[in-house]
Amino acid sequence: MGSVAVVTDTCHYLPRQLVAARGIHEVSLYVHWDSREDRESELPDFGGYYEYLRTAKQLPTTSQPSIGDFLAVYEPLLAEGREIVSVHLSSAISGTFASAEQARDQLAGRGRDRIHVIDSQSACGGEGLVVLAAHAAAARGLSAPEVVAHAREARAALQMWFAVDTLEYLRRGGRIGAAQAYLGSALKIKPILTLEAEITPVERVRTSGRAFERLVDYMRARHADGADSWVIQHIQAHEEAARLVERGREIWDCDPCFVSEIGPVIGTHVGPGLLGVGAIPSGFLA
Repeated sequence: MGSVAVVTDTCHYLPRQLVAARGIHEVSLYVHWDSREDRESELPDFGGYYEYLRTAKQLPTTSQPSIGDFLAVYEPLLAEGREIVSVHLSSAISGTFASAEQARDQLAGRGRDRIHVIDSQSACGGEGLVVLAAHAAAARGLSAPEVVAHAREARAALQMWFAVDTLEYLRRGGRIGAAQAYLGSALKIKPILTLEAEITPVERVRTSGRAFERLVDYMRARHADGADSWVIQHIQAHEEAARLVERGREIWDCDPCFVSEIGPVIGTHVGPGLLGVGAIPSGFLA
């Protein structure tokens, strides 16, 4: 066990076995649906939720962790004498980062100065790569300020693209950001987006097949840039994700760092059918 503990929220959607193997600590967000409230971390799988989402007349809601949720993770780590680097979902789309800061500030005189909170300015795979970079630095025995610096450098080096089946969920959930410009198009489009603090449009294409090929083009560009650690994420698009993995293996001649499904907190706002890819230079994860 190193002196620096890495804490994050559940919106990275790293494979659960990878989180457990790295000893990364999580604070869960919540999803409110079908007259129930669930911690995202406690849902055994996401299929049932997405079946509900497809037909729900009223969009489910999501909520950030409470200050108490953060304290429940921070306080035992501080009691062990550890420093904490806490990496979270973009503050432009969630109050999770603010909750983490408020929890840290409540610990004034009780370890506050040993908690370092980072806004990943990303979500899903992008956030996950920043978390893995922070863990890699902590595992090498770097100090907390050095882990923070490494994580921020990793964030600057990563890029994520994703295609969504429809903008309707983003519109209904109020998370559409600069992609608002794509609403009202006379054409049925398949938007390709990225997340730079907020959701930002990259381009729009007319078919799912064209969106898939543009993601492949993006993978080739990242390979040419030297970003050799890559990830695939999706929402209820298992076959498409598997095909994208095969194309990625042809480009990089290696397996992805991880392949995973995005869960309900983010999935509520983007909807089923998402397919995404991201990459980062592997040195950040070593």
